[in-house]
Amino acid sequence: MLCFISLTAWSQNSGKKFCSLEIYDVQTKERKVLCTFPVKIEAANWTPDGKYLIYNSEGKLFRIDIRHPERIEQISTGFATRCNNDHVLSASGKRIAISHGTKEDGRSRIYILPVGGGAPQLVTPMAPSYLHGWSPDGKWLSYCAQRNDNYDVYVIPAEGGEEIRLTDAEGLDDGPEYSPDGKHIWFNSTRTGLMQVWRMKADGAEQTQMTFDEDYNSWFPHVSPDGRQVVFLSYRKGDVAPGDHPANREVVLRLMPSAGGKPASIVELFGGQGTLNVQSWSPDSRKFAFVSYEKP
Repeated sequence: MLCFISLTAWSQNSGKKFCSLEIYDVQTKERKVLCTFPVKIEAANWTPDGKYLIYNSEGKLFRIDIRHPERIEQISTGFATRCNNDHVLSASGKRIAISHGTKEDGRSRIYILPVGGGAPQLVTPMAPSYLHGWSPDGKWLSYCAQRNDNYDVYVIPAEGGEEIRLTDAEGLDDGPEYSPDGKHIWFNSTRTGLMQVWRMKADGAEQTQMTFDEDYNSWFPHVSPDGRQVVFLSYRKGDVAPGDHPANREVVLRLMPSAGGKPASIVELFGGQGTLNVQSWSPDSRKFAFVSYEKP
């Protein structure tokens, strides 16, 4: 259930490059542009077989062949044509979970479908719910949700059921993603002022601050498949409010040991929302993908 999308046709319709899909090699420190686009794309997942990146654009999902980036296919998501940049692959790579703005009220809910395309199955009847993680054993989804007046971290069985609230601190808790061993959930929180990276046990216990920045607001921590490193996106203090993560800003991608320590700034770019929202590490933990934007 895939349909071929011609990059040549896109390019002929626009003489302007809007954004780039890039790959960073953490060993060689090389930054490589895989493909440029005349439309906005966001949030690239690296498939477990190492062959493809899945991203979203204009509410739809696409798959790009890393070895042949001219080959881009749209993934059929049925009625779900308002997908945002919160899509996550199962550990097997056979299914993909999405956040889709439901037609009836426009609010984000979480669905699951086959990675090759198909009919989405609803997981979270309550909204808004913004997906971020899938446990390695395939049993749980983690997400940020607004219930009453606060945004907190929740988990829910992947096959549907009762959601469980894991955080209840003041401020915004967002971006919850499982560690590769399934023992922890990494997330970001404004509970101490600026947006910082945090970690907790998968049941919500031992919520621990992992970054202590005075000059950055940091979002969306992603642990490498080997469990050793964490990459995340940072806005400079004063450029945005701690609870905001807009596009079209000067941002920094930063890397830190998963055990904790001082983060290293590895890539400076024009980006933000859509740049690094989802788990985008390569299976060998050597590279990760991200999206950069052209300055107006």
